[in-house]
Amino acid sequence: MCGLCGMLGGGEHWTNHPGEGGNRRRERLQQVTLLSRVLRAYGLTIEDWQGRSFLLGSRTGHTEIVDNLGAVWPAAAKLLGRRLDPLDPAFLAALVPGGRA
Repeated sequence: MCGLCGMLGGGEHWTNHPGEGGNRRRERLQQVTLLSRVLRAYGLTIEDWQGRSFLLGSRTGHTEIVDNLGAVWPAAAKLLGRRLDPLDPAFLAALVPGGRA
């Protein structure tokens, strides 16, 4: 999807709505921080893009605009060219400081 279509896209995904307390910007930054930690295990990066989408990037420089949290995992698999298993022991070990799951 092009950047303009991402900005003008359809309705809001439920993950883009603020929770109780309503501080959408703070919650968005928390999402990006957590996603960064998880995706780093796969060599991917993620950034907030205009407060509406995410910019997902690979080590090879490929990027993809992702509309919502629900679309991050499939987009990551597409960038890497392989299916991702969130229960893979090596992946889980990469998430834990010290490397043990």
